[in-house]
Amino acid sequence: MSLFSTLTELNTNRYLNMRLYCYYLPMDEIGILLDTTRLIVGALILAYASYTDIKIRKASNMLWVVMGSIGTILLIIQYLIIGFDNIFYLVFIPVMIGIMYVLFQLRLIFGGADAKAIMALAILVPLEPSILKFPLLNSMMPFSWVIFSNSVVLFLLLPLSLFAYNLARRNVEFPYCFLGYKMSIKNAQKRFVWPLEKIVDGKRKFSYMPKDFDVEDEWKVFEKKGIYEIWVTPKVPFMIPLLAGFICSFIFGDILFYLMNLVI
Repeated sequence: MSLFSTLTELNTNRYLNMRLYCYYLPMDEIGILLDTTRLIVGALILAYASYTDIKIRKASNMLWVVMGSIGTILLIIQYLIIGFDNIFYLVFIPVMIGIMYVLFQLRLIFGGADAKAIMALAILVPLEPSILKFPLLNSMMPFSWVIFSNSVVLFLLLPLSLFAYNLARRNVEFPYCFLGYKMSIKNAQKRFVWPLEKIVDGKRKFSYMPKDFDVEDEWKVFEKKGIYEIWVTPKVPFMIPLLAGFICSFIFGDILFYLMNLVI
């Protein structure tokens, strides 16, 4: 028997054994196992990406290659063993990838890693998962879009958190108190923050986002004017609310859709 024949027979036996094992395992349990794997893989990769994004403001491209590859394998396994209730939703994989690319080019998503993460999530979880009784809220939208919208909703809670922080410190000055906090110029130069102020015609003016992301010269302008404490806004990586939105989507479901139903 040739080596090729031996390998072919081994692969055939492995496939038949997998099919035989899955035959005795209920289909809903297989689905739960696949979705649980997606949850664990997504949470671990996003957690590590959030950690590196906080520390060095970077997330390795290899993370999204791994996530997308695992997602592809899980989709193939699901197709071979239990199939899809609505295979039409797989069309949204390239659609979501295209949307994220456009949003990144329009600078509505600032981080390339954020856009790549959502692209990889579109492959990992294109369909709404079902783990026991979760998620609690069902949605008609592609699950990758649910993750993205939940992340945006959670990100928008940041101004309320900043306001509570400033209120506790009795630094209530609008609109600064919703967007950042006061910090010395010396500390600001060492932190991941942007100035919320700039000097225009010798006066301090509100500035939400610097035109040039290199703000070293702006710190020097404040020091020359004898200003040593200003309002700054933290450079919060979107990867953090993306991680929270991912976990929240598996537990609660589509928060934005639920809030819209309450209003309408």
